[in-house]
Amino acid sequence: MFTWTHKEKKMHTLDFAGTSRGLLDFIDRTPDAFFAVKNMADLLRDAGYEELREAESWTLEPGHGYFVTRNGSALIAFEIPKKDYTGFQIMASHCDSPALRVKTNADRTAESAYVKLNVEKYGGMIMYTWLDRPLSVAGRVLVSTEHGVESRLINIDRDLLVIPSLAIHMNRDINSGYAFNPQIDLEPLFAEAGSDCDFLGLVADELGVSKEDILDTDLLLYNRMKGTIFGADGEFISSGRLDDLQCAYASLMGFLDAEPKESVKVHCVFDNEEVGSGTKQGAASTFLKDVLRRVNMSCGRSEEEYLRSIASSFMVSSDNAHSVHPNHGDKADPTNRPVMNRGIVIKYSANQKYTTDAVSGAIFRKICRKADVPYQTFVNRSDMAGGSTLGNISTTQVALNTVDIGLPQLAMHSSYETAGVRDTAYLIEAARVLFSGSVIAEGDGSFRIEF
Repeated sequence: MFTWTHKEKKMHTLDFAGTSRGLLDFIDRTPDAFFAVKNMADLLRDAGYEELREAESWTLEPGHGYFVTRNGSALIAFEIPKKDYTGFQIMASHCDSPALRVKTNADRTAESAYVKLNVEKYGGMIMYTWLDRPLSVAGRVLVSTEHGVESRLINIDRDLLVIPSLAIHMNRDINSGYAFNPQIDLEPLFAEAGSDCDFLGLVADELGVSKEDILDTDLLLYNRMKGTIFGADGEFISSGRLDDLQCAYASLMGFLDAEPKESVKVHCVFDNEEVGSGTKQGAASTFLKDVLRRVNMSCGRSEEEYLRSIASSFMVSSDNAHSVHPNHGDKADPTNRPVMNRGIVIKYSANQKYTTDAVSGAIFRKICRKADVPYQTFVNRSDMAGGSTLGNISTTQVALNTVDIGLPQLAMHSSYETAGVRDTAYLIEAARVLFSGSVIAEGDGSFRIEF
């Protein structure tokens, strides 16, 4: 079920294809979480936002925008409208995706003929989608310098690796189901044995340093296939890492386009959601709480004023949702069946895997109506366990009214996912309204919403 508001008007005013091309360009430049933060930081700087550092003192001014990163893989941006703001309007997403992480001492010789890389799973991936396609490596490298240790980003921007399938002649049952062993089936082919190039040496050459100066690495494989717009009328998009760069990008675009009035607008992107969020840069960390408290202190506000502002704050936890599958409609709930291109998905779960309740759901529906964009609802089938997201994790640190939403997609956790061409633009509009407004608590579960 879904609700449209002024559908025809909105269809004529939003540039769906242009927005999707912008998203795909962003994803193409974003092979992992480190590059996601770098690229968002570049866009924020270009828009006049000032970078802060957690280890330094903050002097914040009303009417100015700022951003801060943690670990190089999580980012929070905010803008203060005035010192006596009513609360915080937050959209939180994540920038990591399931991938294959390169292990230390990665080179392995096979059959005295090949060199492959020793890798391990990061997150709950669909393993077979990584086979038989061009791959490469990106991430960060810690390098020894005369001044200490320097973190450098690397993206080996060429087709470097392939994980080859076993031929059907050697595994006749492959199409009847196969239990992949990640230690055996997912090691990528890197070079011929005897090559002058080892993996760490290649990384050193790319960075222009000696191999001995490399102290450690955080490197992940990524799918090199470019994103595309497809369908009879160009109505779908496919790309790697749509979950959750689609929401992170939409949040940032709405954030940059919004003018805060009574509340502080906050664009928050965490790392490590795919592995439980329990890191210093994940949703379970103090990152969001630390930033909000420092904003409060810098504005000369008391602890009581901070707690009052939290009570009049609202967070949208944005992480992509499951669309009804065209070949497996039986996997969806009988009455809550989101479809691509029909709007933002509001997620519900009785066991609170999603944070949405009647209050936060109602508030977000009002936001969508103000933005003039469609929305839908998602609930898992009652006989199927669902996933979780960052909303209910982050509220253990900052307890505030939160709704879980996402954009409908197919093939979640594949190395190449599919979504609708219209839905990114819908979320940008909703984010713009969220960041421009205020949700003010009035007691007994009632709220005044100002746009």
